[in-house]
Parts: sequence; structure tokens; C-alpha cells
Amino acid sequence: MSHSVDLCTKYKEIVIHSGRVAFAFAFAFAFAFAFAFAFAFAFAFAFAFATSTLALATALIPTSLSRGRWLAILPHGRICDAAGHFLDPNSPALRTEKSRNDWAPYRNRLEFETAEFLYSKVQMSASNIDTCLHLWGTSLAVHGDSPPFADHKDLYDTIDKTEVGDVPWASFSVNYVGDRSGAVLPWMEDTYDIHHRNPWLAVRGMLANPDYKDEIYYIPYRDSESQQDKIAADPATHGSMFVPVILGSDKTTVSVATGQNDYYPLYLSIGNVHNNVRRAHRDALAVIGFLAIPKTQKQYSEDLRYRKFKKQLVHTSLSKILETLKPGMITLEVTKCADGHHRRVIYGLGPYIANYEEQVVLAGIVKDWCGKCTAHPTDLDSEAGPRTRELVDALVEEVDAKTLWDEWGIIGDVIPFTNDFPRADIHELLAPDLLHQLIKGTFKDHLVTWVEEYRNVTHGESTVKKILDDIDKHIAAAPSFAGLRRFPEGQGFSQWTGDDLKVLIKVYLPAIEGHVPQDMVRAIRVFLEFCYIARHDIITEDTLNDLNDALRRFHKYRKIFITTGVRSDFSLPHQHSLPHCKLLLRQFSAPNGLCSSITESKHIKAVKEPWRCSNKYEALVQMLLINQRLDKLSAPRVDFTARGMLNELVIDLPSELFLGNQDDDSVLVDSDGVRIRDTAAGDSRDDDGNNDNGGTVEDLRDVDCEVKLAQTIQYKHAQTVTTLAEELDVPELQLLVCAFLYDQLYTDENHTSTDVSVREHPNYYGQVNVVNSAIATYFTPSDPSRIGGMCCEHIRAAPVWHRGPTCYDCVFVNMENPEGVNGMDVVCICCFFSFNFCGILYPCALVHWFAPISSRPDRDTGMDLSIIHFDSIYRTAHLLPIFGHQQLPEGISFHNSLEECRGFYVNQFADHHSFEIAS
Repeated sequence: MSHSVDLCTKYKEIVIHSGRVAFAFAFAFAFAFAFAFAFAFAFAFAFAFATSTLALATALIPTSLSRGRWLAILPHGRICDAAGHFLDPNSPALRTEKSRNDWAPYRNRLEFETAEFLYSKVQMSASNIDTCLHLWGTSLAVHGDSPPFADHKDLYDTIDKTEVGDVPWASFSVNYVGDRSGAVLPWMEDTYDIHHRNPWLAVRGMLANPDYKDEIYYIPYRDSESQQDKIAADPATHGSMFVPVILGSDKTTVSVATGQNDYYPLYLSIGNVHNNVRRAHRDALAVIGFLAIPKTQKQYSEDLRYRKFKKQLVHTSLSKILETLKPGMITLEVTKCADGHHRRVIYGLGPYIANYEEQVVLAGIVKDWCGKCTAHPTDLDSEAGPRTRELVDALVEEVDAKTLWDEWGIIGDVIPFTNDFPRADIHELLAPDLLHQLIKGTFKDHLVTWVEEYRNVTHGESTVKKILDDIDKHIAAAPSFAGLRRFPEGQGFSQWTGDDLKVLIKVYLPAIEGHVPQDMVRAIRVFLEFCYIARHDIITEDTLNDLNDALRRFHKYRKIFITTGVRSDFSLPHQHSLPHCKLLLRQFSAPNGLCSSITESKHIKAVKEPWRCSNKYEALVQMLLINQRLDKLSAPRVDFTARGMLNELVIDLPSELFLGNQDDDSVLVDSDGVRIRDTAAGDSRDDDGNNDNGGTVEDLRDVDCEVKLAQTIQYKHAQTVTTLAEELDVPELQLLVCAFLYDQLYTDENHTSTDVSVREHPNYYGQVNVVNSAIATYFTPSDPSRIGGMCCEHIRAAPVWHRGPTCYDCVFVNMENPEGVNGMDVVCICCFFSFNFCGILYPCALVHWFAPISSRPDRDTGMDLSIIHFDSIYRTAHLLPIFGHQQLPEGISFHNSLEECRGFYVNQFADHHSFEIAS
């Protein structure tokens, strides 16, 4: 019995134990199942979140600003096949490349480059082309050969056969159909022709341009509260790429003396390409239309119907021209992109580049009102709400025309073209304009004019003229600087171009100092800081804070113009646009890619040069054909380059031009018997025989700065240290060379050549090679630059430059001086030379040092000489003399002001890169 009890007890224990184990196992299983369920739920949530984020991301415009909600930077947008089905991100691009021998419609490279040279680069007339080809054919006839083309007709026909890049021109007509009460005026009966190209084809061509494959955005960098959010709200658009279409228009004059010949070109770009691509054009800015310009007799020009008709004609024309883009703004379409992949895209109207006068027409507002907000023109600095499409539409329905005009600045009869397109609001799309709003408007028309008015108010006529003469002398005495055009007569000329103004702002401050109150100088300085900050290629929150600070200080200092009686208020549209810049920068990112200077410069290639090439009779038709042929030459070059057919820089140079073996540095001899390197090896020489090659851009993209000596040795100069010392009149040159060698070989953190006896310095008496210039290559994407944001400039040290006066440039040198300009000193180059010591080549420069005045960027000339290695040179620096209150003595000019003046400012406004260094 006891045994049975024991068995039962054990059984119970086993059952209990087994139950505990089962319970534990069940609990563990339930826990694992719950964990797995939670993990699956989390994974599903994360996947859904990532998918929605990706969908939203691919529908947003790229920009450099953060608004608090950052998205992951993805390596690619969502690629798909030609039917629109999404593919794996790692799928290779399907290329249908033509043969590398297919030059169609040309027979070979010679034909293509001849056509490009004669038609595009030289712009040779038809008769001159015939003469050239005839002479060419005569020279080849003895060999039984013929030139690439028979005559100009054969050349033109070949270009016209090009299919790549062909976007043909079309036209439509518009007539006035409004109120004809009273007398029928001539302009009411006229027919207005508008010529245009298909913008849809132009946009697709830009997206597929292989030249942009590394310089185009397929996805954004951040979230944005704009029309992209409206696109992303539709699930059907998820995974698409948003393509904002940038527009720009501006009238331009090609002739005045022989009759006022005006044209009204319309330009198009896309917001996906990088700003530097658009600034350099590179076919990322295309002319797609010529709008009509109604004209009438002066007695009818103020007719209210005529003025409204002119404005509405612009909007009607824009709506008609852009109608081919509208389906793609509503429904996704598949297009090929620059990297060879297909993507779903959806279009939208992006920023519109225009000056203030053009913005008035586009926004349908009364002159002197703001197109961005509802501030009254008598008090533009007051707080006002934004002007929106919804607000305008509501006011037009509820308020009479007179009230609209007087109290809201709205022309009720003008319907903006953006009303015909989804998600578009012209008041939102008006872009900031650096050229017309800041440089031409606020700087030239306001500040420079007010400074002159101040002098007229406070001085007599004779004194004013003396002051103006002295300011002109100050401007003319500004030392030369790479890329800085000079004003030999000062600022006293009638017609200012945009390029003139961009240079004037760089030398204006020291010129007026001492002639106006200090607050006027400060007001102009902080305004220039505002302009340069706004030009940054990358805009961050810190940039916006700096911009706001500069604007605050400008508003503070500009009050001097009121206290001195020059102004009674600052209610001016151009200055009112400055506070809007912060919002516009958030919407459109860096404005240096949306400035009207881009369209202004495009006028030259798209309008003025074609007009000069025409016979002036019905010139517009000829201009359209010229533009089309230029595109048909530009697009094949991109295509041939992408296929590797134009990699070589020259076409099979005759072997007689070479001396010796080509492998021996490809030596050539120029007309003066000077040995130079072959241009096929990357050498480029300026007018003075100095090498312009600072290394390939591809090699330097990751280099902040690189400086190289010119390769052409000046054999007319001294060739030893002793004779060079005599030539430069620097008796201590040999000692300086020896000290330089000691510093290169033995200097450490504890001592330099100045800490030891001269006897311990290495001795060098040998040969030196003198050159007149060097090339500095540095990264400056905010300035006009080469591919990849790299910029090259000459540093000159020549006793004769371009057969003119001496030219000894100043440079920044990186000597880690805490009292210098951001750790750098400024020196004047006296001579560039190199020498070989113990098998090592030492490129160096003899320099004059400028001693800093305190920690400010002021300079006083010093006579301290030394030799520095090229590694310490950063780039050129521009010094402007401190003129003070005294009249500038006679005999001081741009080429000797560095020698005659005793104190200098480091010009931080010389260019944007200098602003970043010296500010």
C-alpha cells in the first residue's frame, strides 16, 4: 500500500512537474509568439512608413534647406522599365547605344566638327562659308579629294537632317475680342503671332541629357510644404519623380539707332539640374518661345483697354505654349533619365524668373504693389498677409474693380496663366531676383543714387564736382584682379550693364569712404553682405540667420538717408523684396540658379547673335531657324561625347609638327622657338606664353586648392640666383634662398631658420627658372566656375603683362597667423621661380609681406621680404587702398597704387570665394 502511495505521490509530483513544465513551455511559446507578432507588426509598420516616406520623398523638389523634417538621402529614385513597372534599385540601365562609328547625319568626325566650327563657333556667313570651302576644295583637288561640304547649302542641309535634339518651332495667332465701343483703334485689328516650341519635348530632352547624369536630382533632400505634398497625397503618384518647370521671360532690345527692335523671349529649365549647370547654360536653359509685343501710337498707349490687353496677351500666350505639359501634371508618365534609367515623372510649374516690371504683369497687380504680399505701396514695410490665388479669386468675385485696384492692387480683368494649371499659384512662384531686385534695383538705383543726392544736398556745385572726380579716381586706382573689369574713367558713364554693376559693388566702398557719413558706408557694406550671403550655393539655417542679421543691420543704418534729408521713406518695391528673401530661399533654395542674370546672358546666344546673323528682313523667322540649328549641333555633341567618340582633344595632328618621340613629353615649338607642351596633353597657354593648365578638373574635385607654376620658362630673365638678385634689385636674395632651404629641410616646431646662424643654412648658387605666372585652382561653387565647382585663375608676377604695365598680384598665404584674415596673411608676389637642390624641385615665390593693422582686415605696406613655398599659397587676394579724406594725388593708377599707398583693405567683395575667406 505504501508502495502504491509512493507511486501516486511520485505520479502527482511528476504530473505537477510536467504541468509546470508544460505551463512554462506554453508561457514561453506564448511569449515567443507575442514577440514574433510584435516584431512582425513593427516590421510591417516600418516597411509601410519607409514606403510612404519613399513615395513622399520621390515626389519632392530637391533643396539644401532643412525645415525640421529630414528624409533619408537615398542613392536613387525609384527606377522602372519603359512600361512604368518598378525595378530593383540595383538593376542596370538598359542602353540602346548606337555604334561608335555612327556619326549620322555626318559621315565622320571631321564633317561634324567642321559644321560646328563654321556655324556655331565662328558664326561664318553663307558667302564666307562658300569661299572657305572653295579654297579648301582647291587645295584638296590636287590629291583627288574634296572638302566635307560642297557649299553652305550642303552644310545647312546636313545640320537640318539631325534628329537628336530636334524641337521644331510652331506658331499661333491671337486677336483682340474685347470691348470695341467707340472708335475701333488700330491695335484692335492687328493679329499677333506667337512662336514657340513644344515645352514637353524640351523638358524630356533635358531629363535624358547624359551630360547631366552626375548633376541632376532624382529625389529630394528634405520634406517641403508645397505642391509636392498635394502630389504625394494621391497614392497613384507614389514613387514618382517631381519635375518643376522653371520659366523666365524678359524683353530685350537688339537695335535702337535703326529702329526700336524688341523681342520677348521665353526660357525654360527644370529644377532638378544643379544650379551650376543652369548658370553655365549647357542646354539646361532653352528658349521655347517668342511672345508678341503689341505696339500702338502714343495717343492710344494709355487706353485702359490696351494696357489690359497687353497684360492678358502674355498670360494667354503662356497658357497656350505650356498646354502640352498639362497632362503630365495630372497623370504620371514614364521618361528616360540622364543615367539611362526610366522613371515615372509628374510635372509642375516651378519658380518664374522675372524682374519687378515683369512680375507686375505676371501677378496681375498694379505697379508699386508687391506680388508676394498685400502690403500697401505707401507703407510696404508694414505687416501684411501673403497674396494667394485663393485670396485673389475670392476678392475678384466679391469686390468691385475700383476697390480691387485701389485697396488691393489687383487688376481684376487679368487672369493669370497659372489658373489654367493644377497646383500652380503665380504669387507663390515668383522667384527672388539677385540682379534686378538687389544689384540693379537696391544698389544702383537706390543706394548709389542716394549717395550722389546727399552730396548735392550738403555741398555746393563746384565741391560736388571735385568730390565726384576724386571718387572716380579712387575707382580707377583699384588694383587689377583676376576677372575684375576696370573703370579707367570711374563710374561716370550713362549706360550701366549688369556686369558693370557687379564690378562696381566690389570697389565702391573704399571709393566713397571719407566723402559720406560713416553710417552710409555701413549701410552699403551690410547690404553687400546681404547680397553675397544670398548668393551662397548651399543655403542652411545658419545662412538664413546671417541673412536676417544683415537685413536687420541694413534697416538700422539706412536711416541715415532720412536723417540727412535724402529720403522721407523707404517704401520701395525692390527694398521691400528683401524681407521676402528668407521665405523664398526656403521655397526655392539657392537663388543663384534662379537669377535673371541667367536669362540676360542667354539673350546673347538666343536673340542678339542670331539677330546679327540675319539679314534683318523678317529677322525673327531667321532667328528661330538659327536657334534650331544651334540645338541640332549641341545635342549631337553631347550624344557623341556620351558614346566616347569625342574623347580626344585634337584630330590626328600631322607628325611633322612633333619634334622627336611623342612619348618624350610631346614637345612642340611655337612661332618664337619656345618649347611648349602639346595641347593634347592638357596644356593651354595664354597670350604671354604662360601655361593655363592647373591640372584636370576631375583630379581636383576633392582638392580645396592647388597652385602650380606656369610651365613656360622665361629665358629672357636671369637664370642664376646671383643674376636674379641683380635683376630684381634684391641683394639679399641668395641669403633668402638659403634660409628657405633650411626651413624646407630642417625646421621643426621648436626652431626655424631665424633661430640659427646664417652659416648653418645650406648654400645654393645654382640655376633658377623664372616664370611670369602661376595657376590657382580652387573649389568655389557659388562663383561662376568650371565643371564640378572648380575655378582657375592666373596669379601674375610679370614686369610686363600683355605689353602693358607691370603686374604683381597679391595672394592669400596659409601661415596659420591668428592675427591675419582667418589665419591667413596677404603678400605681394615679386617673382615666381623654381630650382633643383639635391634632386628635389622647389617651386617658390619671392614675396613682400603686408603687416596687419590690429586684427582687422586692414593692411599697411611693409618691406619685409622672404621666399615661400608654393604649398602655402592659397589664391589671389584683392587689396583696395585706404584713400582717407585727402584728395588722391595725381599719378596714382591701378598698376602702381599698391606701391604708392600706405594702407589697404582686403576686399572681401572681390568675388564670393573671397567673401567666404575674409568675412
